[in-house]
Amino acid sequence: MIRTVLGDVDPADLGSTNYHEHLFQVSPLLPGDELDDEERSRTEAALLRDSGFASMVDATPFGLGRNPEALARISASTGLRIVATTGRHREAHYAADHPTRAADVETLTARFVREIAEGMPGDDAAPDDARAFGPGGAQVRAGILKGGVDYWRISAFEHTTLLALAVAHRTTGAPIMVHLEFCTAAHEVLDLLAAEGVTADRVVLAHADRDPDPGLHASLAERGAYLGYDGFARPRTRSDAELLALTEAVVARGAGDRVLLGGDVARATRYIAYGGMPGLAYLGERYVPRLREALGDDAVDRMLVANPARLLTLTA
Repeated sequence: MIRTVLGDVDPADLGSTNYHEHLFQVSPLLPGDELDDEERSRTEAALLRDSGFASMVDATPFGLGRNPEALARISASTGLRIVATTGRHREAHYAADHPTRAADVETLTARFVREIAEGMPGDDAAPDDARAFGPGGAQVRAGILKGGVDYWRISAFEHTTLLALAVAHRTTGAPIMVHLEFCTAAHEVLDLLAAEGVTADRVVLAHADRDPDPGLHASLAERGAYLGYDGFARPRTRSDAELLALTEAVVARGAGDRVLLGGDVARATRYIAYGGMPGLAYLGERYVPRLREALGDDAVDRMLVANPARLLTLTA
């Protein structure tokens, strides 16, 4: 089964899935770009749904403004299936005095496992207190684990997180998302996780497309890892045309069954409902049609439907 904020669903029912977005996020790295308004985030979620998506992963991990109960309410009111995230982001997202900096592997593991198996906390400031409940009265549970590493560096903080994610994965069968900075240290992350019993086919490497190197991506896919492509609408770094060419090249190398698509828009100034642009509908309305034209429906449907369903299925 796939674990959503409203309960478990059959993988065959997941539908077209955006593997990486944020409906709530507050980080010291993004001052003034807080996603913290439930009604605005609900409106943005509806725009994503109307652009052709049935499901999404809310990729905000512990301590960064998560709101599990609001996610459940948004899912119930919009019909958009939402998979919530547990885990801990790369070190730079947490202030020097953030309590999570003192957590060891055992503490993190217990927290991550509980959020998947039992329920998420209502407030990350009190992670061991009251759980979050959905509108139907059931506890809201996470369905994916997440960590992150810096640019060609895995800090002690991030290493601890990855070790805890590995144990939590072995216990729950939940997949792991790892934030990469420009796709650096990708093989190193897979090596570290493999040493802890996590096979690459249970890992998605977020932001892989920040380094549009088809050879690198093919080598990661050969190990079984999923490639998170989520850099669309960012012409300052990579144009959509460049990412289309990358995807065509990766598919030509036989790695189309390892590509996932998302937006990772992640900022209030880029959400229509918060007064910005281009919004969460950009991927479905403006990029996916171009990708279908380039690759055909079968290849794109694998990226949007079959691949995320396979990754998100709990294996324990």
